[in-house]
Amino acid sequence: MTLKIGIAGTGWFGKMHAEKLSAMEGVQISAFCGTSSEKAEAAASPYRDARGYESIEQMLDDRKLDAVYVCTPPFAHGEIELALVERGIPFLVEKPIGVDEDTPNRIRNAINEKGLVTSVGYHFRYMDSTSRAKDLLAVRKPLMALGQWMGSMPGVYWWRHMNTSGGQFVEQTTHIVDLMRYLLGDVNEVYAAYGYMNKAEQDEDVTVPNIGSVTMKLASGAVATISNTCGIQGGHHAGLQIYTDAGVLDIAGDALIDKEVSKTTKYQSSSNPYIRENEAFLHAIRTGDRSGILSTYDDAWHTHQVTMAANKSAMTGLPVKLRK
Repeated sequence: MTLKIGIAGTGWFGKMHAEKLSAMEGVQISAFCGTSSEKAEAAASPYRDARGYESIEQMLDDRKLDAVYVCTPPFAHGEIELALVERGIPFLVEKPIGVDEDTPNRIRNAINEKGLVTSVGYHFRYMDSTSRAKDLLAVRKPLMALGQWMGSMPGVYWWRHMNTSGGQFVEQTTHIVDLMRYLLGDVNEVYAAYGYMNKAEQDEDVTVPNIGSVTMKLASGAVATISNTCGIQGGHHAGLQIYTDAGVLDIAGDALIDKEVSKTTKYQSSSNPYIRENEAFLHAIRTGDRSGILSTYDDAWHTHQVTMAANKSAMTGLPVKLRK
């Protein structure tokens, strides 16, 4: 069975997924849609018989698709996903799933009502190092965690505005929040502090904070703090350190370092998490077996809830308790 795939979005993620999918047996890239037909046609041009469209409705009306990959900027979520749900077309959507709570919640409710197969691009869950950490945590008690996403500010225009990206904690650091949730469980309460250092050196229209730290109380009783900055030029780092009763698990990049009392062991990932993510999603479409999908839309909504709570807390200066 050859699966015909459409891609919504003509940026890096859309093209990356198309490239990986086209190399898989039984998969055909059939269509791209973008903000203009020119961009969509250019993205579709490397793939035989693929076509470009300037709207999701045009693409779905003209092509019979088995699934769609939604790879749009954060502010563009909503119309595309709801159109796919209405037509019963499974989709994989890249994180974050929005810049507010209401739109993703509407999508989530529509998906659950229809029972649609979905996946969200939290690819850290598919790393070998993450799988090993999960195994180790089954026999160790996590006490607290420290996470980081430290880097510079991306150059794309939409990333620099709160209303189009949601800010760094929503757009980038969500990966670390999701990794923490996957390994340690859900969050009950969030307190955040954001800041604007060296603001005079930035473009005047930048509205995202460039430093922040978020402390969370977990349902398990553990405590976690995740910090980020988009204001440095060097020393980029992203990772999560989990402090347990038997030592420290340090997940960074594609490796896990297990620091026990008497020894240190390094586990290196060998498989590509994007490929594993795609394989699990496509297997679910073909067979109905969803067990390999590690991040459904419903699960990703809870990660999104945490990042939205962080933004609210930073704005109000008050802790935010999460709704069950």
